Amino acid sequence: MRSTRDRQTANPLTAVRNLGILAHVDAGKTTVTERVLYLTGATHKRGEVHDGTTVTDFDPQERDRGITIFAAAVSCDWDGHRINLIDTPGHVDFADEVERSLRVLDGAVAVFDAVAGVEPQSESVWRQADRYGVPRIAFVNKLDRAGADLDTAVDSIRRRLHTVPLAVQLPIGREDGFTGVVDLVAMRALVWADGADTYTEGDVPGHLLDQARRRRRLLEEAVAELHPAVLEEFCTGAPVGAATLKAALRDLTRSGEAVVVLCGSAYRNRGVEPLLDAVTAYLPSPLDVPAVRGTDGDLPAERPADPAAPFAGLVFKVSATATGRLTYLRIYSGTLRKGDTVLDAGTRKNERIGRILRVQADRHAEMDKAVAGDIVAVVGPKAVRAGATLCAPGAPLVLEPPSVAAPVVAMAVEAGRNADTERLVAALARLAEEDPSLAVRTDRETGQLVLAGMGELHLEVAVEKIRRAHGLQVAVGRPQVAYRETVLRGVSGHVHRHVKQDGGAGQFAHVVIDVQPGEEEFVFASTVTGGRVPREYVRAVEEGCRDALVEGPLGGHPVTGLRVTLTDGATHPKDSSELAFRTAGRFALREALAACAMQLLEPVVEVTATVPGDSVGGVLGDLAARRGRVSGSAAVAGSQVVTATVPLAELFGYASALRSRTQGRGSFTTRPTGYAPAPPR
Repeated sequence: MRSTRDRQTANPLTAVRNLGILAHVDAGKTTVTERVLYLTGATHKRGEVHDGTTVTDFDPQERDRGITIFAAAVSCDWDGHRINLIDTPGHVDFADEVERSLRVLDGAVAVFDAVAGVEPQSESVWRQADRYGVPRIAFVNKLDRAGADLDTAVDSIRRRLHTVPLAVQLPIGREDGFTGVVDLVAMRALVWADGADTYTEGDVPGHLLDQARRRRRLLEEAVAELHPAVLEEFCTGAPVGAATLKAALRDLTRSGEAVVVLCGSAYRNRGVEPLLDAVTAYLPSPLDVPAVRGTDGDLPAERPADPAAPFAGLVFKVSATATGRLTYLRIYSGTLRKGDTVLDAGTRKNERIGRILRVQADRHAEMDKAVAGDIVAVVGPKAVRAGATLCAPGAPLVLEPPSVAAPVVAMAVEAGRNADTERLVAALARLAEEDPSLAVRTDRETGQLVLAGMGELHLEVAVEKIRRAHGLQVAVGRPQVAYRETVLRGVSGHVHRHVKQDGGAGQFAHVVIDVQPGEEEFVFASTVTGGRVPREYVRAVEEGCRDALVEGPLGGHPVTGLRVTLTDGATHPKDSSELAFRTAGRFALREALAACAMQLLEPVVEVTATVPGDSVGGVLGDLAARRGRVSGSAAVAGSQVVTATVPLAELFGYASALRSRTQGRGSFTTRPTGYAPAPPR
């Protein structure tokens, strides 16, 4: 362990770091996490993904498939700091796990492959972090690979992520000869001997001294353009002091104006200690981020990161284990003690906290209390869902939950035996409770249970989890994609008159609407004048129109991309009501859509396939047969990378087809890009 530096200790929260590890699949996130746990003393043996011995990929499916599927939380200590770390999935099908994790994190480490640079899912998780304003530092991993190049990777960060990368290290050696880095801030060399757990520090090697000085000056120049304190020193012509440069890098990281870039090889245990130092030096503590904001009723409210403030925490994950139901939460303010009663602010129900656990992936250590800034799991709440706010009953607060993506793939599931149907329904409901990006419904036409999710692999993992956890035999149908319908040509002046009289109080509503194509999902407007339709009835018409969007006229798919304008209407002095106008709005839009020219839309994805050069022709032909449109092709490290836009419905079974055409040497990733017109069915 490293010696403790001088730092502010007045508030223990200054020594807490809540961060996630983000990356494209196979960039080395889990290996980085394992080396962090080993170097901090949290584990006593280095876990390896290929051996199935990692701490964070503890689920049997993760070890079987060799990928991270579920976000795993771990805690460790480094240089007097408590680091709460979440290892997130890199596969696009599990992007919702990343979304929920980012909602509760203060910082992140983005891991990039030194050969591939910024890959499709790297870009996606970066955008997710942008949405939540999470400060990041970058770690260019796998510098020991053939074709690895730090400068190329940094350039791809600049071009594809539209940020300012600030490389603070210079590699010593290339590919197999990579042995260490030059720290450009302190101008010292850090070298790892083969098999060594830590580095030796020394002078910059003579053959790299001129290059290191040049890069140090370029770093100073880049920082001076963004930070006034560095600009002042830079203009004197003398080298910028290490303390000034470090403080500026911290400011730029936390403001999001730039990204500090480090490098190494996690597999060979090189570069992880400086990464940990950068985490504690540059990423924010809970005190460095703004007070969390929420609502108390209709009023905005905020809570400081103060253990003495009223308790408030956000649930970001729920999982069922052999020992009970675990609810993972980030505590934003106050103190939570074992035995406390808390309020679920969304449902207004009280829940009792039976146990508080410090999480170490699938292992847990009991705690008597947790305070603001902590990420813990609790046992006791029975009905709390991911995204819920738990707070002190006397000080209610609702925090913004993480967004949940709409499912794009669905398949029918049924129990192998009729007697197991009820067990299957219960297992599916529990699965959807743990993973909000899964949805379960009953098909009204066939009566089948339908499981919907983010992709083919997402559904495969969910079904396999039911089989293993509940011992159920489950039969599945071919996956189906989630189509949409949109308006190509609208109608104007559509009239609907809703009149209902059955002896008591009647219902009367008269509406006239225009329906036109729109750029957004749904826009409602009213041009009614003279009070012919009161404001509250206008809102009811809008609600009725939203009800009608659930099923379109082409095939009962949700409708998107339209603008509805209420142009006229009439009321009855006794029989008009909000219910009558909501009903009128629903039927008016249904009838109008039936009169419109409609277009069926299908989800499309960007496919990035990495294949051997001698297989490119067959791969391109297969993509064309799947209605794919190739948008790019480039040679990277001896392979060919092909990018194409392909309808999601055509990609089922593509993994097997690609393996067959490339003799098992090809791989691919996908990224949702929206919807496109579908051919006639």
